[in-house]
Amino acid sequence: MNKFKINAVTVAVGLVFSAAVMAQNLSKEGYAAGKLDIAATSKSAIAACATLSGNAKDICRAGANGTENVAKADLEAQYKPSNENSYKVRIARADADYSVAKEKCDDRAGNVKDVCVKEAKAAEVTAKADAKTWMKTAAANDRAAATSTKANNKASDVSAEARKDAASDKRDADYAVAKEKCDAFASDAKSNCINEAKARFSKT
Repeated sequence: MNKFKINAVTVAVGLVFSAAVMAQNLSKEGYAAGKLDIAATSKSAIAACATLSGNAKDICRAGANGTENVAKADLEAQYKPSNENSYKVRIARADADYSVAKEKCDDRAGNVKDVCVKEAKAAEVTAKADAKTWMKTAAANDRAAATSTKANNKASDVSAEARKDAASDKRDADYAVAKEKCDAFASDAKSNCINEAKARFSKT
């Protein structure tokens, strides 16, 4: 099955799921209807993937399942708006993207595949770190909005700490990718590669 058809199925799945959760400020009835729509669309999406074979099928199914999870999180966030539910949407998207990216790595082999997996993981770590930063910042800002200048300063501190943690997570993930790429070399070249990676990412 060619790449065009794989992409066509993926786009169709995404569009249908998006339509199922477009309504804002959902009523109880709208929420229930949205859940039914998502379930029905999920079934159709998985059926569409059955027209593919091999790893293309696995990629399609990962995309369908991931899009379903994002749609569910979106629906919940619209029915019960909150920072926590908005955060869950971001996490669902990170997980969905990672599932597809990891499946795509199965089309590769050897060190190229290993690097692909590490890069997929690094992207997931980055997305989740950004989501965590957003969550902590939003919560701190909410608290600050209802309190004094002291609380505003505290919000800034929390946000700064969150960004610091996120930067650390991203650096560790990028280091893992760089280190994995060194496996393509041998002997002194590999050692030099690892040492350069350590120096670049401040690892001892």
